[in-house]
Formats: sequence, structure tokens, C-alpha cells
Amino acid sequence: MLQAAEPYAPPPLRTTAGTDDAEPPPSADDDGEVSPRSIVEAMLFVGLPDGRPLTARQMAALMRGVRPAEVDELVRELREQYVANNCPYEIASVAEGYRMQLRSEYSRIRDKLQGRTRQARLSAAAIEVLSLAAYKGPLTADEVSNLRGSASGHLLAQLVRRRLLAIDRRGNKPRYTVTQRFLDLFGLDSLQDLPQPDGPSAAAP
Repeated sequence: MLQAAEPYAPPPLRTTAGTDDAEPPPSADDDGEVSPRSIVEAMLFVGLPDGRPLTARQMAALMRGVRPAEVDELVRELREQYVANNCPYEIASVAEGYRMQLRSEYSRIRDKLQGRTRQARLSAAAIEVLSLAAYKGPLTADEVSNLRGSASGHLLAQLVRRRLLAIDRRGNKPRYTVTQRFLDLFGLDSLQDLPQPDGPSAAAP
């Protein structure tokens, strides 16, 4: 989850001295200053490392004096702004949160730059590693190897190169987690959409 040393407190708007017919001060967004709306936009642009959508509650917790309902309103304003400016990206509602993504009509550009995710060819062993990371992750390399009963370092490295796994280096040991590309490949909006295993010890979808 996104973390901050202290909640962000938006700077006060500048006031304009003068008569009643004086022009109002420009908004924070208009003159390039940081505002709650631009902070929300930045959070959505960065996203979470495992591709999960950001909830209004998570974003509100990082800004002083901003409630989740106000975040929902800021997202609505951003959506209207993107439509009015014909931006190539949008804010999608996914599960309980939001995710910034490319509009579908621009998917060809993404495919040319990154390759088409559906062209990925995965071995049974690679799918097993991805399943463990999705259902039980984040996991260290040793944990993956122990769960599989065989060395998995080469598979983890391969999946990181293919951008299906990401490495979280926080903590004592690096941990592996699935990426947005993984979700796209398997047609998932979030990890909450994973098929539920039949038993408590099952790890494969």
C-alpha cells in the first residue's frame, strides 16, 4: 500500500485583495500548484505495485482533511476533464476502487510498445509459480521453491523479464508479486477475481 511519512495538507488558496468585482484567484490545478485533485491523479498514475485498484479510503488516508466521499468526487471531476480533453487514458472503476488505464481504442499503441499479452506462452511450471504468487504472494524465492518442492529461481527470473512478476525489495528479502500484465493476460480486474480453490491448501486456479 502507498505510504507517506505524513498526510498531505493542501496549501491554502491565495486570496485577492480588492473590490467585489476583482477576478477570483486561479484554482490550484490551473496555476500548477499541488491540489487534492492532482494528488489523487498522481496516486492513480503510480498505482499499487501488484496492480490492485486504489480505493477512495486508501487515497483519503494519505491526504489530511480529505474524506473518501471527497475522493470519489475528485475522481468524477478528473473523468469529466479527461473526456472534455479527449485524453487517451481514463479512470476505471474496478472492484471497490479505481485504476488509471489506457482507453481501449489506444490498445494497439500499447501492443506495439509492449507486445500483446495474449501471445505469451507459459509452461506448466511457470503457471504453477504464477499461481503461487497470485494466491499466496508476495513470496520470497525460497518460499516459492519450498511450496513447489524444487528450485524456482530460473522461473522467477523468467517471469520477471516477461513482466508477469514484480520484485518488492522492501524488507529483509525480496518478494515476488504478480503484475498488471498478469491480470491482463488472465482477464482479471484484480486478484479478488481469482477463481476460488476447492480446498484450503489448493494453490492453482
